[in-house]
Amino acid sequence: MKLDVSFLLDVFPLLLSALPTTLLITAVSVSVGFVIGVVIASIRIYRVPYLYPIAVSYVTFIRGTPMLTHLFLIYFGLPLLVDGLASFAGLSFRAASIPLIWFAFISFSIMAGAYMSEVVRSGLLAVNRGQTEAAYAIGMNTWQALRRIVFPQAFATSLPILSNSVIGMLHGSTLAFTVSVVDINAKAQIVATTNWKFFEAYIAAAIIFWGLTIAIERITGHIEKRINRYNRGGVA
Repeated sequence: MKLDVSFLLDVFPLLLSALPTTLLITAVSVSVGFVIGVVIASIRIYRVPYLYPIAVSYVTFIRGTPMLTHLFLIYFGLPLLVDGLASFAGLSFRAASIPLIWFAFISFSIMAGAYMSEVVRSGLLAVNRGQTEAAYAIGMNTWQALRRIVFPQAFATSLPILSNSVIGMLHGSTLAFTVSVVDINAKAQIVATTNWKFFEAYIAAAIIFWGLTIAIERITGHIEKRINRYNRGGVA
C-alpha cells in the first residue's frame, strides 16, 4: 500500500467543512454538561433531601454505561416519549421533525454532566471550609459565598481536569456519525468511500483532531497563567 500524499492534502478542505458541526457538538455538550455538573455536585455536597439519591443514581448510571449506549437510548427512546406525550396532549408535533444533531446534543450533554459533576465536586471539596465560614462571618449568604469565594477557587483547582473533559468530549463527538450526524470523522468516511483511500482520510482527520486538542491545551495553559498571576497578587 502506498500513501497518496496528494489525496491527503486535497482531503483537508473537505474535512474542515464538517469542523463547525464537531465544534458545535463539543461546545453545547460541555456547556450544558458543566451546568448540570454544578447542580449535581452542589446537591451531593449539601445532601439536598430527596434530590441527593437521584443525583447519586444519575452519576452512577451514566458513568457505568458506555457513551454509545446513551446515544442509542436517546435516539431510539426519546422519539417514543415525545410522540407519546404529543398524542396525549393532542398535538401534531412528531419526533421525526427533530434535527438529528439534537439527539447528539442531549445524549452528550447528559453524559458530560455526570463526569463534570465529579470534577466540580472535587474542586469544591478542595476549597478550605474555613473560607466559607469566613464569608458567613462577614455577612454573606450561601449563594454569595459560593459565587464569590468557593466557585472561583474550585474552578482554578479543577481547570486541568476540565480541560481533559473538554478534550474527551471533542473526541467523543465522533460517535455522532452513528445517528447520521456528519462530523469530521463521518466526513472522512464519506470521502474515503469514493475512492477507498481510508488510510489517508483518517490520517487527515487525526491531524485535525490533534490540532484542536493542542489548541484546547494552549487556551487552558493561558487561563492557568492568568489565574496564577491573579493569585500571586498581579494584575489579571
